[in-house]
Order: sequence, then C-alpha cells, then structure tokens
Amino acid sequence: MTYEQSTVIVIVLATMGMFIWGRWRHDMVAAGSLLVCVFVGIIPAADAFSGFSHPALMTVACVLVLSHGLQLSGAVDGLAQRVLPKSSSPTVSILALVTLAALLSSFMNNVGALALLMPLGIRVAQKHGIPAGKVLMPLSFASILGGTTTLIGTPSNLIVSDFRAGTGQGAFGMFDFTPVGLVVAVVGVVFIAFVGWRLVPSRKRTDTGKFDTASYLTEVRVISGSKALGKTVREVEQMLDQADAQIVGMVRNDFRVSAPHPGRIIREDDILIIETEPSSLALALSHVGLHLEESLPNVRAENHAAEGGNESDVQARPKSQKTSEDKDKSRFEDTLLQELVVMPDSFFAGQSATEIALRTRYGINLLAISRQGRRSVKRLRSTMIRAGDVLLMQGTADALAVFASEFGCLPLVTRDIRVPIRGQAVYGAAIMFLAVLLAALGLVPVAISFAVAVLAFMVLRIVPVRSVYHSIDWSVIVLLGALLPVAETMGHTGAADVIARFLLQSVAQGQPEICLTLVLVLTMLMTDFMNNAATAAVMSPIALSVAGQLGVNPDGFLMAVAIGSSCAFMTPIGHQNNTLILGPGGFRFGDYWRMGLPTDLLVIAVSLPMILRVWPL
Repeated sequence: MTYEQSTVIVIVLATMGMFIWGRWRHDMVAAGSLLVCVFVGIIPAADAFSGFSHPALMTVACVLVLSHGLQLSGAVDGLAQRVLPKSSSPTVSILALVTLAALLSSFMNNVGALALLMPLGIRVAQKHGIPAGKVLMPLSFASILGGTTTLIGTPSNLIVSDFRAGTGQGAFGMFDFTPVGLVVAVVGVVFIAFVGWRLVPSRKRTDTGKFDTASYLTEVRVISGSKALGKTVREVEQMLDQADAQIVGMVRNDFRVSAPHPGRIIREDDILIIETEPSSLALALSHVGLHLEESLPNVRAENHAAEGGNESDVQARPKSQKTSEDKDKSRFEDTLLQELVVMPDSFFAGQSATEIALRTRYGINLLAISRQGRRSVKRLRSTMIRAGDVLLMQGTADALAVFASEFGCLPLVTRDIRVPIRGQAVYGAAIMFLAVLLAALGLVPVAISFAVAVLAFMVLRIVPVRSVYHSIDWSVIVLLGALLPVAETMGHTGAADVIARFLLQSVAQGQPEICLTLVLVLTMLMTDFMNNAATAAVMSPIALSVAGQLGVNPDGFLMAVAIGSSCAFMTPIGHQNNTLILGPGGFRFGDYWRMGLPTDLLVIAVSLPMILRVWPL
C-alpha cells in the first residue's frame, strides 16, 4: 500500500471507531476526519470544503424543510384521520399505523414522519392497553423501511445516487429504488404488524422530568364551512373523540352555558370551550374545522373595549409595543406559540387578561389555559389566572419575552404545537406532489425541484420564514459536507481498491453473489453503530471497487449499500428514529435486537434476490 492509501484507511477506521464510541457528535467526528486528511496532505486545502457544494446537501436540507411544512400544514393529520381505523384489534391498528409511517417516510424525512405519528402511536397503545414501546418500535422500524423506496426517502439514497453519477452512468432516478425498496418495505411492514411487535419487550416509560401540562381549556369559534355547523353537541363530541377532546361549555351571544345539552344545535359564531391534551389540540381543530377564538385575524371592537383599551392607553406604551390592530396586520411568520407557566410570585396571578389589557398593551393572545384538577367555562379573557397555570400564548418572540419577564412567567421547553391554517394542507400536498413529479420525470434536477418547492412553501407561508432554517438538521448537513471529500479520497487514492481486493480474495473468493451478500451484511452491521449517511459514504466507493474488479454491473452493489445503510434495527444509536423512541418506550440498549435481528434477516432474505433480479450483475 502507498502512504496515501494506508493513511486514509487508518483515518476512516479511526472515524468509524469514534462513531461507534459515541463520545462526540457525528458532525464533530466527520469535521475532525476531514481536517486530519487536510493536515496530512491527502486532501488539498483548496478542496477541503468542496463537499458543501454537493447537490445532495441541498436536497437533504430541502426535504427537511418540506417535511416540516407538511407537518405544520396539517396535511399528514388529515391523512392519518382517513387511514387509521377508529376501532379494531391491536394488530390491525398497528398495521394501519406502520403502513402510514412507511408511506409518509417515502416522501418526507423519516424522523419527521416518526415524530409526527408518535402521539398517535401512544394513543393506540393506551387504547388497547399495551405498553407504548410495542407500538413505537414498529413505528420506528416501518418509517426506516419506507425511506428505502424512493430517492428522497433517506439521505443515504441520495449519497449512493451521487456516487453512481460520479462513475459517468448518471444518478439514480426518483423511483429507481422502488422495485427493491418497495418489496422490502411491504414484507417488513407485514412482519412487523403481525409478528414483530409481539417480540418487543414490555417496558414502562422513562420520560420523567418532562412538565405535565394536563389538558388545555381552549376557546374555539365555529366558523363558516365548519363541519360542526348544524350538528348537535353530541355529534360534535363524537367527532372530537378521535383527538381525545371534549366539550365542557359553550358561549352564544355572550351567554355562557356549562355542560351544554347534548341535543343543542351548533350555530355559526358559537364559541365552544373544549378540553384536550396539548399534543391533540391541532388535530381537534383541523378535524372539525374550528378556529382558536383569540387568534382570529379580525379583532372585534367589543374585545378591545372589554379589555379596557383606549387611545391614551395605547399611546402610553413605547413605540416598540404595538397595538392589537398593528399586530394583526403583521406577517404571520412573525408570530409563534409559546407555553408559559405562571410562577407563584407572578404579577399575573390573581388577574385576568382583560384586567392587564393583554392584547392591547402587549399584542399577545391568550389561546388556552391548562389548570390541573380544576375546570371553568368562563371566557378566557375574564378567567382569573392562578399560580401554576400553564398558558398557551400567541405573539412575537420579543413580545412574549417582555411579557414573561415583566409578569414573572417561566417559558417552558418549546413544544410542537401546530395550529394549521385552513387550506394550507391542500397547498402543501399539491406542491410536494408536483416537486416529486418533476424530479421523477427528469424534467428538473432533484435539488432544483425541491428548492422551488421550499420557496413556494415560504411564499404561501406554509412554513414561516423564521422557522425555515430551524427545521434543518444542520448536524446532518455538516456531517455530509465533511465526510464526502473523505469518502471520495478513498476512491482517488486507491484505498477502496485495497479493501475490495481483500474482501474478494480472502472472503468471497471472486464469487459475485457472495460479494454482494458480504457488502450488504457489512453495510448493515456498520449502520447499526454509524450514521446511515456516513455508512453510505464509506461503503459506496468500496462497492464500486468490488464491482469494478469483478467486471460486473455496479448498480446491484450500490443498491445493496442503499438498502443496508438504511436498515439500522439492532441498536438505539444506529438511526435517529431508534434514539427518538428510547425514552418514551422505556427501552434499554439490548431491547432492539429482539425485533431488530429477525427484521435484519428478513431484509437480507428479501433484498438479495430482488437486487439480483432487478439489477443483474
């Protein structure tokens, strides 16, 4: 071996060891690996950051933004309502849930798909009286499998595709992964739903330390076009059952009714007081077509008067603090939702939103109150606030920060509380469909197609501008940008050829099918301890070299890397999905292999013959 070959092999092995050790984040390890390669002279300093100009990085970033937009718009919530059965056995419920997870992760980030469906998974587990982990682990595995079916399903597919483009054969198309990935996903989902979930150990949840906000009491207005119009209170409550919400009061013409009669007909402009969990608030709103009363754009004059607002009062405030009218004219993306807990010494305790002129003075809307053990049907603006209440408030970040500081309220950890805007779910789904279609037909490169979609999401405010960059996992971007030059160096220096010759001569003895199996299994073992994109970047040049020395079609070997790098089922650290369910499922490190090992074996048994059939060597 030459100096360059031995050096890059040592660096890559050390990088893999650091990934497995887990002492530092993956992006830090990748950046360190890149810089070491520069310092020892195997990567020119001028090319050190060439990986950050790679189209795959733009595509990954755009997919993350689009996934976030589909969550915010309520598009996935609407799909979930139509797919998930309302009453069934645990097996059928899990089958429906994991099928939806696999479908979603085909076209959106699989971590986002899992995060979106986790609350539904927990509710399914509670409904059937089984541990949450028996639903969450199948959900995680199914979303991973779904990512194998399309080019954008997972970053590792994009990496493999670009290595193919580097050979001069062109990149893989949007659905080139589908023949193999779809069969693997379907077989895997069926196994998980009928057998796999029964292999998951029963554990109790260990997510202690999180603040429990109990249920919100929220005012919602029945608007034109709402599904609740003309229905009885009983019928609306049946519609709200899916979101675990219930009606505890209503307001009609300023007349408050506690526990309204089930036969009362709902009319336009009625205000319903519903009780629901924070995570179910958006589902309750979108399912019935209701609007948060205090967040409606047309601020009514009577509200202003009720809060005691007047001209001199507004002028007494600093110019930086806008009136409610000014706030309503401000851009949607400038506002956010924040939970604040009322501290024991808070100046807000013992007062109502009307008394402190919350909207007029601070430009903040009180959307909901969570008060454990107590229930009230008073109007939110006139409800007396007590210490320990959790308030869901809407306003700009500056206004909320000023209010929290002045009134002694403690902001809670940011929660993913989504209040979809009517119509955006349709726009988001249509834009995503067009972006996928343009890329699939080859009319526009994938990166360009998805970049245009992101811009459309921003213009239509499906994703608020302020949250575009927050929705991107920058650690993944840095990981890919730093590791791609290192992986390419393995090919340039001939290090990949050295490793390939060792595998061919010492293990596979020149048999293409055995080599293909070896590449698949080795990739699957590596991805259980490394990031899947990093695994794909390391194994792709080795796979190309193996195919080159055998004189066979490299596509089958690249497809083996794509499948293998996605299938991290044995450990909680191999994929972010597995890490995400670790606490809520109450799992231990050694719990994953019980369902993970049979799933791995099934993937190998299904994918190898499919690869050989679709991509013959």
